Amino acid sequence: MISRLLTSSTLIFHIIFATIGVGMPIMIAIAEFIGIKKNDNHYLLLARRWARGFTITVAVGVVTGTAIGLQLSLLWPSFMKVAGQIIALPLFMETFAFFFEAIFLGIFLYTWDRFKGKWTHWFLNLPIMIGSSASALFITTVNAFMNTPQGFELKDGKAIEIDPIAAMLNPATPTKVFHVLTTSYMTMAFILAAIAAYSILMKKGGNYHKKALRMTMTAVLVFSLGAALAGDLSAKFLAEYQPEKLAAGEWHFETEKNADLIVFGTIDENNEISNEIRLPGFLSFLAGSSFDTEVIGLNDFPEDERPPLWIHYMFDGMVSIGMFSIFISFLFVLLWKWKKGNEFNKPLLWGIVASGPLAMLAIEFGWIYAEVGRQPWILRGYMKIAEAATRADGVAWIFAMFLALYLMLGILCVVVLIRMFKNKPAEAELEKRFPTDRKEE
Repeated sequence: MISRLLTSSTLIFHIIFATIGVGMPIMIAIAEFIGIKKNDNHYLLLARRWARGFTITVAVGVVTGTAIGLQLSLLWPSFMKVAGQIIALPLFMETFAFFFEAIFLGIFLYTWDRFKGKWTHWFLNLPIMIGSSASALFITTVNAFMNTPQGFELKDGKAIEIDPIAAMLNPATPTKVFHVLTTSYMTMAFILAAIAAYSILMKKGGNYHKKALRMTMTAVLVFSLGAALAGDLSAKFLAEYQPEKLAAGEWHFETEKNADLIVFGTIDENNEISNEIRLPGFLSFLAGSSFDTEVIGLNDFPEDERPPLWIHYMFDGMVSIGMFSIFISFLFVLLWKWKKGNEFNKPLLWGIVASGPLAMLAIEFGWIYAEVGRQPWILRGYMKIAEAATRADGVAWIFAMFLALYLMLGILCVVVLIRMFKNKPAEAELEKRFPTDRKEE
């Protein structure tokens, strides 16, 4: 249990910075692209300021990412003994992708205004975006492998006939990678939108923040629709390859067609459900695009192979926030494009401010659902958590030390980011860098 708690706390903390690391490069690239295309210095300044903040989160992400690699070997030695040589390739490629991204990020940061053509600098965004997204792709294939392992045979507790490419391209990889990328892009756009909306509400924002909000909320709408599609494909994947996870997440106990989708509710020790909202037939439709799709119930699985039922709340939280993101981004864009609309009204702006942390919370809910929903397996069908965990003493002390480390890093990151931008308003920097924009502001 202590090993699980230590790993989960590391992942919960790391996923914040991993999400920023995947989503931020594409937002910087979009801002700089619009700035060059429209010859608008507001967007160029957006890219500059976002890039400066991004470097701080990258540094913290490196520490937590390294901790995950160490903990795999220290806390789960039996798992790494079997799976280590199978997943070594994507783990190495993830490190390579990060180095690739970091090299070009350094070049990008120190070459502003050093090229005659502005597009030359913008093209440096491409390897950064490729590196960050590739890093997410490779590490997600490892997680996907744990859910649908293939590319090896197990004989006398040892992996033989290893095919690392087949292991990477397992059935879970396409939907998991798609889901990770789209939700990371959406979440980062929402966080940036929340910052811009808050600045406008505090009357600290001018045209700079209004343009930032319009750009980021448009990105939220696009990426949230992509995330919804990824969620739909993920549900169909679960119905086929991990039906016990889908059944536990939806409190579905009996195998049947036209299965109801259960939203919210409570459940007692006898698995009696109350206070729920039932959508007739929608679980079958979600599982196979037909109300006649048969959905396997949790009672068809041995009791010791059933995930905990509380993951239902994680699934509900993730989906609810996802639906809210589509609604609020669509409403903002609609009011923006409607001549009589006012997309900067206070209730909507406060909704956007709340959406930033909510989007990150949805990421946490989604990963908890994904990881706990695989329980009791660490390598589904081959090895359970209890078999994989270390028997060494002192794990509790290590757990306490890592918690202290994460607390320190979290506080330090927030303090540095606040000091980086406090008393340094965008308007003043805009005036300093681009004096011709003084009148517009």
